Amino acid sequence: MTSKEKSNKSRTRRNDADRVVIFDTTLRDGEQSPGASMTLGEKLQIAELLDQMGVDIIEAGFPIASNGDFEAVSEIAKIAKNAVIAGLARAGNKDIDRAGDAVKHARRPRIHTFISTSPVHMKYKLQMEPGAVLDAVSASVRHARGYTDDVEWSAEDATRTEHDFLCRCVEAAIKAGATTINIPDTVGYTVPDEYYDLIAMLIEKVPGAGDVVFSTHCHNDLGLAVANSLAGVRAGARQIECTINGLGERAGNAALEEVVMAMNVRSDAIPNWTGINAEMITRASKLVSGVTAFPVQYNKAIVGKNAFAHEAGIHQDGMLKNTQTYEIMTPESIGLKESSLVMGKHSGRHAFREKLSEMGYELGKNALEDAFVRFKDLADKKKHVYDEDIEALVDDEMASADDHIKVVALTVIAGTGGPQKATITLDVEGTHHTREASGDGPVDAIFNAIKSIVPHEARLPLYQVHAVTEGTDAQAEVSVRLEEAGKTVTGRGADTDTMVASARAYVSALNKLQVKREKTAPGSMLAS
Repeated sequence: MTSKEKSNKSRTRRNDADRVVIFDTTLRDGEQSPGASMTLGEKLQIAELLDQMGVDIIEAGFPIASNGDFEAVSEIAKIAKNAVIAGLARAGNKDIDRAGDAVKHARRPRIHTFISTSPVHMKYKLQMEPGAVLDAVSASVRHARGYTDDVEWSAEDATRTEHDFLCRCVEAAIKAGATTINIPDTVGYTVPDEYYDLIAMLIEKVPGAGDVVFSTHCHNDLGLAVANSLAGVRAGARQIECTINGLGERAGNAALEEVVMAMNVRSDAIPNWTGINAEMITRASKLVSGVTAFPVQYNKAIVGKNAFAHEAGIHQDGMLKNTQTYEIMTPESIGLKESSLVMGKHSGRHAFREKLSEMGYELGKNALEDAFVRFKDLADKKKHVYDEDIEALVDDEMASADDHIKVVALTVIAGTGGPQKATITLDVEGTHHTREASGDGPVDAIFNAIKSIVPHEARLPLYQVHAVTEGTDAQAEVSVRLEEAGKTVTGRGADTDTMVASARAYVSALNKLQVKREKTAPGSMLAS
């Protein structure tokens, strides 16, 4: 019996009342991290993976924030097979109408509406009296119910809200038809015992509380997001709002992988469970990290590079005798496997397609062909091709499939003698352009050459390189972040030649910047 079969068999014996719904907000709250903006294609890629791994609700975006957000929510709503698709909206009819339009194609749509309830937020952010806020709660939920029966209401900055007023707001939301009540720790201020008491108090005191699902949404400013979320579950909450890798503004959100594995590993102490296929956690972590260019810290719980590494002699000795001496979970339980030599230059299309399917990729005919061509090129350059190489290659190919600007050829002259020069040929909407430029190093020369073909005033706040696998022939994965007129985008590229990967990453960022220029946004609308 496989580990997955054992897990499924174990779950059938669990109490349904202990089931915790996972609400993933990587594509909304996660994207609010400065520099973490994603393209439509990247959002669809992440949403499909979240849907496959068993995420119950995907908060796909904030539809009124921009045309791009609206389009992303709408397209994700169309492709989701299992998950509820939620759109965020402030407590106003225009926001709710926009969210309703965005999720209308979903098999299971949800509108998530919110308003601030703490004294400091009401006074300085909303400039509204408590009575007006209370009226807005009822009106917004009722309006949202006109679009869907699944309405979630959130009290922004709930943990700094006066308890009596919070009870009145929650009661008003329930009476108006909310089916989920979210109690966010918006600024990461609370501690576990305090958050437990807050959730327990609301469930006990508010009329109708037994008819709705209470939800946690905890930020990590004090490093307590996961602990607070689990405390909320212990108090009776049955939905956790979280993100892959804990991505989110400031210090981030509760990390999906941590709350899920805490329940999986410590089922003796935490009787709750989720529907997440934990064996897809590593894949999701790598995808989100690659798309956003936010590296996962080496000692990050569950998905960090060192999470299953053992260097101390005493630890290594124990591991050799029994892995349970220093590992409370197996790497395989989160889908982490040793690099395995799986493909080579003699592998054909059929084998390549089957390998991609095993790895969770389903590509269309054209995308498959492009990926296969790049794989054959890679196999000619590298002595060994590993799973990680294929992941990097395919993710890069999928991210650049719709690009208007593409790298055709690159020649670089570098070394101690100087000057460093680069000659690059770009395909710009079907027309080839070639330029030469010099720079302070080969990467600077490449970027100057690109800029001479595609002029812009963007600033480069991030240039990051890491090796996909070990060895001098490893693929380089490069991330580039550009900022222009308040717009921030991140591009990525992969190749065994670091200079080629750098050119691809820079061009990827320029493509995204062009998309951003074409779409308008009414300013920052951060929430929860």
